[in-house]
Amino acid sequence: MHPSLEYALVGLIAALGTFLCTPLARQFATRWGAVAKPRDRDVHAVDTPRLGGVALLAGFAVAMLVAHALPTLRSTFGNGSEITGVLWGGLIICAVGVLDDRYELDSLTKFAGQVTAAAVMSIVGGIQLLYIYVPWGNIGTIPLDRDASVELTILLTVLTVNAINFIDGLDGLAAGVTAIQGMAFFGYSYHLAQIGNTDIALAPTLICAGLVGACIGFLPHNFASARIFMGDSGSMLVGLMLSAGATTASSQADPQSLGIKGTLPLYLPLILPLAVLALPLFDLLLAVLRRLRRGQSPFAPDKEHLHHRLMDLGHSHRRAVLLLYFWSAVLAFGAVAMSFSSGPWLVLTVVAALLAAGLLATAIPRLRSARL
Repeated sequence: MHPSLEYALVGLIAALGTFLCTPLARQFATRWGAVAKPRDRDVHAVDTPRLGGVALLAGFAVAMLVAHALPTLRSTFGNGSEITGVLWGGLIICAVGVLDDRYELDSLTKFAGQVTAAAVMSIVGGIQLLYIYVPWGNIGTIPLDRDASVELTILLTVLTVNAINFIDGLDGLAAGVTAIQGMAFFGYSYHLAQIGNTDIALAPTLICAGLVGACIGFLPHNFASARIFMGDSGSMLVGLMLSAGATTASSQADPQSLGIKGTLPLYLPLILPLAVLALPLFDLLLAVLRRLRRGQSPFAPDKEHLHHRLMDLGHSHRRAVLLLYFWSAVLAFGAVAMSFSSGPWLVLTVVAALLAAGLLATAIPRLRSARL
């Protein structure tokens, strides 16, 4: 079987496993009382079960078991312990999220759980940023010692987890945006293998294939109007997995052999995937600044996220989600295309045109009201 077909099978198994497990998670959440009741800052109007993260983790784990039996992807497990680290870290952060979905833990307890999961993923799985590549001033690659690698990886993982968690405010938003970001990192990692910079069977490619499949399998249950929310058990889980895929991608390639343009996505984990994670990062930054300015905790909830602002402009629930999908896809695939293309100006022109179209689509309700 060709490796691309093996990755497709892993994604399909993850999607099918998550799709089939989600009704079971929904039924359990309803009986256990892990239900989101409508609040002032929410956009849903009826009680909705949480615990979607349990189904996401189950689908991903089943896909990894299948990958372990495939002829090419089997070597991914022998080359390192990254997948084991992701599964253990994912189990811990999902368990913390399950408790939060049911009992609404305080922000400090959740933060401690995030740090613990990130530390386990980094130490047990060896998922660490091994170096920082500086392309200017003949500096080149700066190796990081073990302590610095672990600490920086934990920091970036916790930031990614909270960035995804912050955008989880509309039906299907977090799952769809994560799937788009995972596809971008999958494409980049697979491309590195195709041009000979890495092996075809590598942890980042496999992690992203399973993550994308799990999110796609969850979307039929979660897209507006959602029958279940992924909850913190899901949003923190997919954030951790996305960070794992980005970090392992940055550690597998030789940056000096790729040049500035080719290493563009490799800089992303160092600054919380600036392009691939631009949308949730921007929302996270605005939310933290907004709350600190008011003298509130950075984790205090409000109703001023990007998705809320789109709905305030006059967009429907579904249209707001689709617009944010569009913005995420343009930024993520634009960054990755820069590393593929021999003509960056063509990519920049296409991205600029798409961004202009996105701005126009975003402003349509305001333009209509101004005309009236």
